[in-house]
Amino acid sequence: MTADNRVTISLPEDILGFIPHALGHRPKESLVAITLRGQTLGATLRVDLPPDRSERVLAVYSRRIAEYLDADHDADGALLAVFSDDGWEDGGVVRGNVPLLEALELVLARRGLALRDAWFIGSDYWRSAFCTDVACCPIPGRPVDQILDSRLNAEMVFRGSSVKESPRLLRPEDQPAVDPEFLSAEAATLEEMLRRWKSKKTFEEMLDVWTRVLDSGLPEEIDLEAAAFLRASLRVPAWRDAVVVLAAAGRGVARGGAEAFRFFSPESDDEEALLIPPGLRPLSQAAGTSPAAGKGHGASGGKPPRTAAADINALRYGDVLLGLYPDNPDWERLTALDLVLARLSRRGGGEGRAAALTIRGWIQWCQGSGSFADEFFSRADAEQQGYRLAELLSEVVQRGTVCGWAKSRTSAWRKFGGAAA
Repeated sequence: MTADNRVTISLPEDILGFIPHALGHRPKESLVAITLRGQTLGATLRVDLPPDRSERVLAVYSRRIAEYLDADHDADGALLAVFSDDGWEDGGVVRGNVPLLEALELVLARRGLALRDAWFIGSDYWRSAFCTDVACCPIPGRPVDQILDSRLNAEMVFRGSSVKESPRLLRPEDQPAVDPEFLSAEAATLEEMLRRWKSKKTFEEMLDVWTRVLDSGLPEEIDLEAAAFLRASLRVPAWRDAVVVLAAAGRGVARGGAEAFRFFSPESDDEEALLIPPGLRPLSQAAGTSPAAGKGHGASGGKPPRTAAADINALRYGDVLLGLYPDNPDWERLTALDLVLARLSRRGGGEGRAAALTIRGWIQWCQGSGSFADEFFSRADAEQQGYRLAELLSEVVQRGTVCGWAKSRTSAWRKFGGAAA
């Protein structure tokens, strides 16, 4: 039985109180758009406000927003919220943003989405975007405390939801430890892996380890040998990408994609087995059976992965990285991967930390949070200047590209496990 996680919204304050919980942080200088399916809230989108408000820029900006919202095929309306601290005392927040809302309303209407309502929200005040009656919309606006004190905001806090003041996920305790012994162990493990990474047998052993980690979890404190092994495996680019694909799409896709890219060298299969730390050895090895393929996760929601030659293009890692395959990712495994990477990133700096931060940023992007993703990519670049995967993914986010999974209500990550109504 699935718990009913729906919340009831009846006032503007409830909607505006829900937005920061849906995003995980309080937006700043942002436009937030929410689709509507009748009286039910759909997808939530946050984008930076355009710095240029010329007619040409607003037209391009509005089309871009509408294209994103088009992904919710069942939507028939939209709500818009402009978060800005500019112009509240002299009414500039209205003058500066109404042309933006009017441009959006026109483009949305052409696509069959009615603009149901819109608001301006600042640090101290909020107001309806189109209300001119000072009796209900006083100047400069109503106090933001009305939103913070709303029934829905209180309910979300009661459920355990927390809101950050800015899109910053990394805390002081997430800073890497200075541990020469660990970095030495990681370097030695990496040296061993690089000698045999093209071996199909070694690749399968690496997948065994990560399958067990993602499906069984790790203790709060990962011992030095285990952490060194896991971080070193992320420093082999082909393996790093395979771990991401394993988590999102299943072992079959990870293996099939590796074969499609011709990672393996037949000459490497005579190599001896990887030296796997005791805490990471698959349970199947201890039981004397063949390596397990995990919990039966397939390419899409537990279904067996497609491996026919005609489907080989679907097994490309790039499709997974863009959220185009499978139809529904394994959010449970991706969440587990994020938790493991958070622990690994604290063990030391350098390339291993850059890899962990980059993958965590990718997971945030897949969940629909470009702001959080961008922070992780920036931190990864600071750890390892020019880290290529972080650069590529950052370019994707900066172009405003939305992860394929985030575009569909059937595959999108749900923070609260249910829809708001």
